[in-house]
Amino acid sequence: MSQQDNFGSGFLVGTLFGGIVGGIVGAVVASRLNRTDVPEGDELPPASGDRDRLGPDEAEMEVARRGLEDKIAQLNTAIDDVRQRLGGVNGHSYGDRGE
Repeated sequence: MSQQDNFGSGFLVGTLFGGIVGGIVGAVVASRLNRTDVPEGDELPPASGDRDRLGPDEAEMEVARRGLEDKIAQLNTAIDDVRQRLGGVNGHSYGDRGE
């Protein structure tokens, strides 16, 4: 019985310790991400509607974003295809759940 008590108290202490360490690490990472190294007087990046004024970094990010959206669409299509195939194996078609 004492081993169960030790496990429970160890689990609780580990959870608390992990939560504290995770909170500290999260705060440090968030503070580093929120730093702005933009000197005063410089403009902020353009809004999403200002595609004409995108700099080279923003343009590359836009191309990468569009590429990722295309890949996600391909993955969704492949997932739907696999679901339909597996549904036929189990005797159900996709969307036919008998509800």
